Amino acid sequence: MKVIFLKDVKGKGKKGEIKNVADGYAHNFLIKQGLAVEANSANVSTLDAQKKKQEKEAAEELADAKKLKETLDKVTVELTAKAGEGGRLFGSITSKQIAEELQKKHGIKIDKRKMELDDAIRTLGHTKVPVKLHHDVTATLTVHVKEGK
Repeated sequence: MKVIFLKDVKGKGKKGEIKNVADGYAHNFLIKQGLAVEANSANVSTLDAQKKKQEKEAAEELADAKKLKETLDKVTVELTAKAGEGGRLFGSITSKQIAEELQKKHGIKIDKRKMELDDAIRTLGHTKVPVKLHHDVTATLTVHVKEGK
């Protein structure tokens, strides 16, 4: 019997796959547990519609990420901090502070965890911070730290 898997079943199939399995296994386990449905024409067309919808959403996500990348590449976030000799900061600038300033000054909301800042910024000047917007799109945000009170 041909079935469409609704969830991953170890050793049998992944979600969305259409496979041929034993009738008893299909009726007594897969369908009863809600792990699969029979692969009739209605269910197959529903599966195709879901796949098309997911592909469309993925394409829209990628387009949004590319648009946001263009904006972020042009933006410079300016922060002030107390500094000592040689431009070393007292304390540091974290991705949380950068995200808050970006939201406050430019109205762009980015999760601080998307900023790939290896270590907090500890010096004055410009720093390029990579921001992972999508698994294919990474923007570069410029952070300018200047001396304050």
